[in-house]
Amino acid sequence: MARYTVIGGDQKEYNLVSAEDMRKWIAEGRLNANTLVKAEGDVEFRPLGGFPEFVAALAAAAAGPTPAQAPSLPTGGGNRDAALQQVKGPAIALIITASLGIAYYAFSGLFTLFTGGQMFHQQMPSNIPPQMRAFIEGMQGPLAGVISLAVAALNGFVLFGAIKLLRLQNHAMATVASVAAMLPCQCCCLFGLPFGIWALVVLNRPEVKSHFT
Repeated sequence: MARYTVIGGDQKEYNLVSAEDMRKWIAEGRLNANTLVKAEGDVEFRPLGGFPEFVAALAAAAAGPTPAQAPSLPTGGGNRDAALQQVKGPAIALIITASLGIAYYAFSGLFTLFTGGQMFHQQMPSNIPPQMRAFIEGMQGPLAGVISLAVAALNGFVLFGAIKLLRLQNHAMATVASVAAMLPCQCCCLFGLPFGIWALVVLNRPEVKSHFT
């Protein structure tokens, strides 16, 4: 039985579609004569109207179904404007959270690197054991500055992914950025956790996912 690959309205390829499903999609108005299709084994896509096996189905769909035959509208379709409205809330929340994280950790990291954490060292009690003092100084010295700058970079990635989410671009990056926002390695995790979960819930809605470019 022949199988087909279809380029949908979301510009994604749908593989191994049977002829029966093709005719069903034609009847539902999801495919038309201009839809790009290639049969299994073909190299190039061509308009669906060029496939003789679907001419009758396209003609029937063009004539229009009778009220008794009219297919029910698929649920969860939506449109791009509705999808943009759904992602707007979590995307803006992540943008604000990530921006605050960048500002805080970049300042903290640069300050620590330039001062060497000396201000903190001078405030430590004198009765701290030498081993503990050495450990604290190590964690509050250049290493702490590098870690802070790394977390600032992580927040930069979250910010970039949130902007992609806001624009319905790059679903994979938006998903990874939402997960990164929930990591417990930053003080903004208190807000990043619920905002990241919110974003992931919205990202997995079919009516939103189908509109990503």
